[in-house]
Amino acid sequence: MIRIDEALLDQVSARAAAVPRLRMNHNFHQNASDRLHRMLNAMEPGTYIQPHKHENPDKNEAFFCLRGRLLVVEYDDSGNIVDHIILDSRTANYGCELPPRTWHSIISLEAGSVAYEVKDGPWNPADDKHFAEWAPKEGDLGTKEFIQSVLEQLGVPVP
Repeated sequence: MIRIDEALLDQVSARAAAVPRLRMNHNFHQNASDRLHRMLNAMEPGTYIQPHKHENPDKNEAFFCLRGRLLVVEYDDSGNIVDHIILDSRTANYGCELPPRTWHSIISLEAGSVAYEVKDGPWNPADDKHFAEWAPKEGDLGTKEFIQSVLEQLGVPVP
């Protein structure tokens, strides 16, 4: 049995806070070749997952907020926001599922935020994610401004 408890969330969150990326995964799947990937994704404010989509191969992806607050944003092909949800178990917004070929990103809104992520495998870095050219790569110049712009467009207070 794999146990997901407060001690594990604390451990993964502490590791995320201690690295420049401000993000850390804790995988439950055994291999990159597994057909289903399950993991914890701990994220601190100031980091984001660059807008991307999963196509060729198509993959479904779901996120469930175990702790904290996470903004999940969907975009059209030009980078316009088409939908969003703030995942927060305290407001009964527990999770979301994203279909293949959907541009999306995730922004941490609160320290210690942890999502349980489920995604179709296998994982191949050459074709797992197709990143949007209209958004900065994680850590590049303009990342903070992009995050702030998304938050302002949606009326979400900047963490």
